[in-house]
Amino acid sequence: MPNLDDLHRFLADETGLATISTVQQDGRVLSSIANCGIIRHPLSGIECVALVSVGTAARLRHVRRGSEVTIAVRRGWNWVAATGKAELIGPDDNVDSVDAEALRLLLREIYQAAGGTHDDFDEYDAEMIRSRRAAVLVTPTRVIGNQPAAR
Repeated sequence: MPNLDDLHRFLADETGLATISTVQQDGRVLSSIANCGIIRHPLSGIECVALVSVGTAARLRHVRRGSEVTIAVRRGWNWVAATGKAELIGPDDNVDSVDAEALRLLLREIYQAAGGTHDDFDEYDAEMIRSRRAAVLVTPTRVIGNQPAAR
C-alpha cells in the first residue's frame, strides 16, 4: 500500500511537479499543475503535502467551499496520489497563530520542500505578497498508486 513516503520519493524526482485536482461548484473536476513538497503542518505537526498557490487561483475558492484536494504524481508508468482536506493559510485565509512573518517563512519552506531555489529571497517574498500567495496544506486521508516498492 503506498504511503506519504512514496509520494515524497516521487515528488523529489522532478522538483515536486504534480497534478492538483479540486471539485468545482458544478461538480466538474479542475486539474492544474503545481510544485508540491512534504512538510510538517505548522499547526498540527503532522506531515502533509503542501504547495504555494497564487491568490486568484480557482483551487483556493474550491477549497474554501469544502472541496477535497487530490495531488497526483506520475513518473513513467508509475503514479502515487494523495487525497484529503486542505487548509489554507494566506492573506485571505488568516489563521490567528500565523502572523505575516510566520506566513513568509512557511511559503519559503514549502517552496524549498518542492525543490525550489532562489537567488534573492527578498524578491521572492515581495512577489508572494504582491500575488497574495497562500499555503495549501493537504493532510492525506487516502494514498493510492501503482509504484514499485521503494529502492
